[in-house]
Amino acid sequence: MSLALYMDHHVPHAITNGLRIRGVDVLSAVEDGSSQLDDEKLLRRATELGRVLFSQDTDLLRLASRFQRQGIVFAGLFYVHQLRLTVGRVIEDHEIAAKSLDPEEIANRIEFLPL
Repeated sequence: MSLALYMDHHVPHAITNGLRIRGVDVLSAVEDGSSQLDDEKLLRRATELGRVLFSQDTDLLRLASRFQRQGIVFAGLFYVHQLRLTVGRVIEDHEIAAKSLDPEEIANRIEFLPL
């Protein structure tokens, strides 16, 4: 089973579109009508949908870390610093992760890209 991803509204459309071209199941917060949600509600929304959240937002990184410490369940978070990777590399790493990890393997975890 592959991962379904949920893209924070700050993620460039080129990444979302590139992943779709490669056959990855992606839904963006904008498409879901959730682009105005605060970070906690966004992480909970992704979890409710059974999707791993992808973000480049350090506030979401801190929130997911807090969820881990407090034992609050979430579907997982992929995080990449905004200035660390090219769009192509982000797409490649997400494709590998989405096609090789099961939802149980990423649940309640934070994965940093590059892999």
